[in-house]
Amino acid sequence: MAARHQNYINGTFVDSNDGGWIPVLNPATGEALSEIPNTQSSIVGDAVDAAKSAQRAWEATPAIERAGHLRAIAQKLRENVPLLAETIVKEQGKTMGLAEVEVNFTADYMDYTAEWARRLEGEILPSDNRGENIFMFRQAIGVVGGILPWNFPFFLIARKLAPALLTGNTIVIKPSEETPNNAALFAKLMDETDLPKGVANFVYGAGGSTGAALCDNPDVGLLTFTGSVGTGSQIMRAAANNITKVNLELGGKAPAIVMADADMDKAVAAIVASRVINSGQVCNCAERVYVEAAAEDEFVTKLTKAMAATKFGDPMQNRTVDYGPMINKAGLDKVAGLVERAKTAGGTVTTGGEVADTACGNYYQPTVITGVAQDAEIMQKEVFGPVLPVNVVSGMDEAIARANDSEYGLTSSIYTKDISNAMRAANELKFGETYINRNNFEAMQGYHAGVRKSGIGGADGKHGLLEFTQTHMVYLQT
Repeated sequence: MAARHQNYINGTFVDSNDGGWIPVLNPATGEALSEIPNTQSSIVGDAVDAAKSAQRAWEATPAIERAGHLRAIAQKLRENVPLLAETIVKEQGKTMGLAEVEVNFTADYMDYTAEWARRLEGEILPSDNRGENIFMFRQAIGVVGGILPWNFPFFLIARKLAPALLTGNTIVIKPSEETPNNAALFAKLMDETDLPKGVANFVYGAGGSTGAALCDNPDVGLLTFTGSVGTGSQIMRAAANNITKVNLELGGKAPAIVMADADMDKAVAAIVASRVINSGQVCNCAERVYVEAAAEDEFVTKLTKAMAATKFGDPMQNRTVDYGPMINKAGLDKVAGLVERAKTAGGTVTTGGEVADTACGNYYQPTVITGVAQDAEIMQKEVFGPVLPVNVVSGMDEAIARANDSEYGLTSSIYTKDISNAMRAANELKFGETYINRNNFEAMQGYHAGVRKSGIGGADGKHGLLEFTQTHMVYLQT
């Protein structure tokens, strides 16, 4: 029988099966790995109550002491990299190397956030009145509700927990029901530190039950979510009832512009890596390519060859694969449907284009499809799989116009040796991030934020930390 996880509430692991059990499957094999409780609203309420009760004392703790707790957790993570990475590979399907990077980056992120303990500042403003001082304090919001995705499930714990705790908030985290095992390990390792009870809590379950209960709770002051646009919209509607602040990182349809003057080998290598990392299930990586007509033949030939050479399979059985399975059958079917409709609409598949013929697992072939129109579904909707549609443009004007023609606005990229092209992209692409001649991956000291339907607010760096604070203006007349 698969192991059954317990919620972690107020420093204690507690049973909760009032809503039944949800199985957790290995997407490469279909093997049942564990079961989680579908936690109902009363138990979620207990977790929020614990966080609320712990919050005042936690906020009163000096920030440098709060930072010490983050560092202690980071150390626990580094001591358990092999176990944590293997857990992530089994339940999420990413390669072992990428899982190890995720664990180490998570620990680094905890330490980086801890460094802000002595750097988070308020402001002193000039007054119009004699003898008056005006202060802006940055203070905790209270209880944070963190709802996690399945594609980078371990790192997203830190991206939500670390800034929340450093700024004096407490938190209740709901991991994805697809990938909760790594969160259970995080809670176990965190419990081995001396973090005060109630400061960080974990509840498991489905979005429609456990997640909804967290969103509906009036004692939650901030809801931070990473995931789909549809779920983000539902969270906004739920948050409206209590006027709860939301921080949302949603979908992406990142354009990659390849100009004729680009280093084609470097452009191809970066774009392919961007598309097959994590089986293409990354919201900030290249989802569509706009290549200048003068470079079309060379680029498509090299792109097709490189994509065709990528290897996929069960990452627990073969550490040399470039990517593993899709997270589930629904994700696989979505990718397959988008490609089939693109082919019907006149697209030409230069490599791949089919569900992989494997004995088990949710695998899709690495795919390049050309000849797709700008208004084609596959150019407008998020694929979230190892598929690259390519569109030909006459030059920068057309490339920028087509890149900006999207309901999403998370990330973008351009490959060019011309500084004028690079600066036009920096000034004219309407996205939260633009990568120039490099891979699509943000820095922890940056600010990862989208526009349009890609989200509200952002994460990382100083500005991400401020998302977890509220201002308190004080007017002191002497």
